[in-house]
Amino acid sequence: MTATAQQQQQEAAAPGGRRSARSRRSRKGPVILNALAGLVLASGAIWIQSMAVSPDDMDLPLTYVGDKGEEVDAGRFSVKVEGVDSARTIRLTRDELVRTDLLFLVVNLSATSKREPLRFQEPYLLTPDGLRFKATDKVGNILTLSNKYVQPGMRSGGSWVFEVPASALQGSSIIVQAPTSALYAEPLIPEVEIDLGIDEALAKQLGSAPKDLYSLEAK
Repeated sequence: MTATAQQQQQEAAAPGGRRSARSRRSRKGPVILNALAGLVLASGAIWIQSMAVSPDDMDLPLTYVGDKGEEVDAGRFSVKVEGVDSARTIRLTRDELVRTDLLFLVVNLSATSKREPLRFQEPYLLTPDGLRFKATDKVGNILTLSNKYVQPGMRSGGSWVFEVPASALQGSSIIVQAPTSALYAEPLIPEVEIDLGIDEALAKQLGSAPKDLYSLEAK
């Protein structure tokens, strides 16, 4: 992989505009930015200041946090990370292979929607220190979960593939955001952040012994 290609895969080499994955996992459920509720006593009456979102935060998503193997419900949709794998080479078709000098991290997921068919935006991988990696462009969307319409009440399975250095594996999480929708008037777009469960031992295993070949070929 060339330096230019690596730069394209790594979006935002420094943290910015988003808290780190570690701080965002402080609790399960929605992470609501700048929430403030207080009791104010004035003239013998109790006034309750409702939750407020600053104008700067209106462009940020509403994040629901969970772990690998857990169904993470974001209201409009839910996502579950079924497992992760690593490889040096990906088979796209019987005659087409793609390779990397780094690692392909394959994240296998399942998802369902609540009220309408939806198709997810491109996800990204988030490291504990705030680095973000786009899904690799070496694997076309037609072979990933981005190509599927997730149907209400039905589970759709698929994968996303990231091209990363081994140093990005430990503690990483995947961010999946819903597309905008005419059926939902949401001030904040929902997204899920799922910890991939890659501890030190698993990171060493994935980094030192990736599969020689991982097939995404349509069955």
